[in-house]
Amino acid sequence: MKKILIANRGEIAIRIMQTAKKMGIKTVAVYSTVDRNAPHVRFADEAILIGEAPSNKSYLLGDKIIEVAKKLGADAIHPGYGFLSENANFAEACENNNISFIGPKSKAIKIMGSKLAAKEAVKAYNIPMVPGTDEAISDIPKAKKLAKEIGFPILIKASAGGGGKGMRIVEKESEFESQMNRAISEATSAFGDGSVFIEKYVSSPRHIEIQIMADTHGNVVHLFERECSIQRRHQKVIEEAPSSVLTPELRSIMGEAAIKVAKSCDYVGAGTVEFLLDKAHNFYFLEMNTRLQVEHPVTELITGTDLVALQIRVARGEELPLTQENLKINGHALELRVYAEDPLNDFLPSVGNLEVYKIPKGKNIRVDNGCEEGMDIPIYYDPMLSKLITYGKTRDEAIELMITAIENYHIEGIQTTLPFGSFVCTHDAFRSGNFDTHFVKKYYSPEALKNKQEEEAKIAALIAVKQYLEDLKTIRLPIK
Repeated sequence: MKKILIANRGEIAIRIMQTAKKMGIKTVAVYSTVDRNAPHVRFADEAILIGEAPSNKSYLLGDKIIEVAKKLGADAIHPGYGFLSENANFAEACENNNISFIGPKSKAIKIMGSKLAAKEAVKAYNIPMVPGTDEAISDIPKAKKLAKEIGFPILIKASAGGGGKGMRIVEKESEFESQMNRAISEATSAFGDGSVFIEKYVSSPRHIEIQIMADTHGNVVHLFERECSIQRRHQKVIEEAPSSVLTPELRSIMGEAAIKVAKSCDYVGAGTVEFLLDKAHNFYFLEMNTRLQVEHPVTELITGTDLVALQIRVARGEELPLTQENLKINGHALELRVYAEDPLNDFLPSVGNLEVYKIPKGKNIRVDNGCEEGMDIPIYYDPMLSKLITYGKTRDEAIELMITAIENYHIEGIQTTLPFGSFVCTHDAFRSGNFDTHFVKKYYSPEALKNKQEEEAKIAALIAVKQYLEDLKTIRLPIK
């Protein structure tokens, strides 16, 4: 493998290029008109314009990307995450054009891309699953009857897609029909597929995912878990590894379950198996993400591995250079997704110019970054600017370093999730480890954030006054 085209943009494109360069592999960037001067374009060995700003006219043009790869002699394509990363047709097109797709085979993407097909695939492996329907359902009276049998509250979920779209929690029977109609409509609009299924709603759940890696020689390992329970609108904002609630025994059982899920679809490469964990620490299979995750850095830090390098090695047909026995957890890592969103205005996207953009630096601070001072944040793509990751020997150490790193991250011109990150990291529920996916609903509000910011401003002012008064007491001799 001599040249990789990265079919993505922003921080993940740069992240992949960094590893490729370390491995002596040339890189090709693709870009839209609005990304012409983006950092990922300059970081690559070669770059080529792929289309207009909207993603359906640029980063989603699979045929055009393959054409560019062939033209420039790229023998592999890394899709990153988002865009074409979980598009089975694109993976198959790469295979048909003798281009290595750095990810699983199209068959695995197809199976795991449908929540219903995924449930069917893992059924034979005795993986715990939330009680619910085994097939798509659109007959509302029939669905209502099944919902009553399962017992309210229930969850209606779109079979295709993710990101919280086509998902509805139904607390009582009287709300079922309207919520079912909404879920079907939303799923159809977002994914072109109105298939939904219903399952028991697990109250107070934690979102735990297991990183797996599989090669073409039948070896599959898990690289432990990530805690992803701090979410807004069903989307993750803060992740950490390891989880504060998993025992070594439970970790091992969940890891083995994740490996079985991977084997159920002949998985190859990096993947993530997501589970729900209830109050009693029962876990249930949720879905499998057939790509590199946004939050992969926390796993890299606690295991001392480069997951992108492993992806490339597997795509080259190599055996995994590690075994389950020699994988160990060392320390604790924490990640904050720095989104261009306003936490004081329902996390709505905040677009504009990065008038000031200074990232924190220091030991055990990592910033996977795709931005620079002076650039405009486009409205066309995911609003994530960067990922701020800290590492410590203990969880408390990683959290304290995250608080410091947030303070030293300076952004002006747009609103970001940095203040929200600080709010979470200083909250008693998070510090104690006693939280679930309802953290935002239970504890967060714009008013709570404002109050915290005002309190911090008062303390800072008092410290400044105290220092001023101390300075007045100091006798200063005139300089001769």
